[in-house]
Amino acid sequence: MSSSAPFDIGNLIEATPGVYGGSPCLAGTRFPVLHVAAEFRAGRSAAEIVAAYEGLDLPRVHAGLAYYFANQELIDSELESRGRENAAAIAAGNFDKPSTSP
Repeated sequence: MSSSAPFDIGNLIEATPGVYGGSPCLAGTRFPVLHVAAEFRAGRSAAEIVAAYEGLDLPRVHAGLAYYFANQELIDSELESRGRENAAAIAAGNFDKPSTSP
């Protein structure tokens, strides 16, 4: 991504219908900004997020974090809502158990 000309960081986040429900993702990946935010909230640095997921790079993850900070209230609300939904599903036994077959 490096070159002698400045890079338009607006090209690092994209929302595509049919990809993660049209939610913003890191460009060229199917990795949602929501997941970048969740990883950051869990204590991972940008470098740790890049190391944990194949296909990510620092410019895209930093763009994802910038998007998160610019929309923090909305994204935090979505993460908290999903957390409550997941906890309720687990408590009710309404979740898929991991497959034991190869």
